[in-house]
Amino acid sequence: MVSQPDQRVRMVPGTADIGGLRVNYAVSDNETIPFNGQPPQIWAVNIHGYFAGGGMYWRESARLAGGLGWRVINPSLPGFGGSDPLPWNRLSMSGFADVIAGLLDHLGVGPVVVLGHSMGGAVATQFAFDHPERTLGVVYRDGAATASWKERKSILAKVISPVSPDLGAMCDLVSGVALDVPDMLIGRARSTLRGVMPDARLNLRSVADALPVGAMLFASDLTTEVDHVARDHGVPILPMWGMYDRITPRHTAHEFARISGEKVHWVRGGHSWMIARPGTQMRVLRDHEDGQSFMRRVMARVVPEGVAKLPVRRFPLPAAAAGLAGR
Repeated sequence: MVSQPDQRVRMVPGTADIGGLRVNYAVSDNETIPFNGQPPQIWAVNIHGYFAGGGMYWRESARLAGGLGWRVINPSLPGFGGSDPLPWNRLSMSGFADVIAGLLDHLGVGPVVVLGHSMGGAVATQFAFDHPERTLGVVYRDGAATASWKERKSILAKVISPVSPDLGAMCDLVSGVALDVPDMLIGRARSTLRGVMPDARLNLRSVADALPVGAMLFASDLTTEVDHVARDHGVPILPMWGMYDRITPRHTAHEFARISGEKVHWVRGGHSWMIARPGTQMRVLRDHEDGQSFMRRVMARVVPEGVAKLPVRRFPLPAAAAGLAGR
């Protein structure tokens, strides 16, 4: 059977023990070869942002699987979406990257394309830095790996910062989150809320687990890692940014482009454009010149001698009820 573009795909939930932590995840149920009939089937990991969870990105991952023939894994990072938090002595970007590597070991798959949104972009960068041989490419989306996203340059920040720099930065960040919400709800608000609310409820119940992660994120700067991943390891990177992002602003996109040497692909929407418009990522990779160029580089990394020589890998789904593709 050959899968076709935009076939209906479901995300099937599972739970794994990774280094003593219970980690929730989901994997797409398309066990067929890519839509163009040519193996290999690409595996991808879709890593969520701060105070989110893997379930918020199920709709997008189902479209990536249905439109590209990928098998997509959505982990809920430690401390989010019902997954156990990392202990203090392991709380770092490398700790998160190790959990992703452990999940791939558990599932017996890889190497993978890593998609990372916001904080997930930092985790994806760290994973590619720590495990370049397991990384086919990085789709870096409105990421927080480099330092400039913490530089708040809005009028609100400029007014408050002379009195209290930390308060000014926090107020500007909160206002950016607030301005991102209407964009998420434009269009299919009911479907978006249905996808967001389960993980949001879980995160609110365990908010104490998220606070140390936020402090760690603010203290992180992966500029050196970005440079190594792009220039030394030669991992293909596709930076993507929402045109109206106020959380990781435009100057952060330009900084990342300078460090990585990659051109930013701009899309309509704010910081969470992929949650509001879950088909955008698939269409960019399949139909746009930037995405097609990235895919060619990924395929060259998969099997330089030609894609027809690598067999399809089939992975048994978790023993759990199938989740809804458009949750």
